[in-house]
Amino acid sequence: MKQLIHNYSPPDSWKLPVIILSGIFVGLFAYAFYVSKAPSYLSDSPKICLNCHVMTPQFATWFHSSHRDVATCNDCHVPQDNFFRHYAFKAKDGLRHATIFTLRAEPQVIHIKEAGIQVVQANCVRCHNKLFEKQKKIAGKFNLVQNRLCWDCHRETPHGRVNSLSSVPNVRVPLPESPVPNWIKKITQ
Repeated sequence: MKQLIHNYSPPDSWKLPVIILSGIFVGLFAYAFYVSKAPSYLSDSPKICLNCHVMTPQFATWFHSSHRDVATCNDCHVPQDNFFRHYAFKAKDGLRHATIFTLRAEPQVIHIKEAGIQVVQANCVRCHNKLFEKQKKIAGKFNLVQNRLCWDCHRETPHGRVNSLSSVPNVRVPLPESPVPNWIKKITQ
């Protein structure tokens, strides 16, 4: 076993540089993890969406909607059918968002992607299933709306008409905390 370890060990002259480089990479990863507020994305708090300033209009319009008291962002925008699909979708969507924001390629007007449309529609039906059943029994016209998205008719739910950052000009939302540690702020002042 010792011989096997010795065969795959780097030469002694490499050990210090490898340790230093490993420390640098671990440190950079830890710093990126901290600055990006990565652990916060595991929660369902709507304030997490404010980590990205372009989400302010969506947060503001949701906050002033009837859905605020019964649903968070993730209740509508993330699959709720099972634990694994829930977190796999959050991870995939989060990586896409992180890439867009890191590259500063975010659009002023945010449009939902096809995968998101399917998830939101499924969650509308999941939460409002009793209304669909009642409508089916009363009107017998369920087939007329079955091929449409809920927001084809309910256009103002829950975000209203969010076209740009100017669509909610007087909104007051909580500002995200600065990622700069206090000790660095003291040094630079």
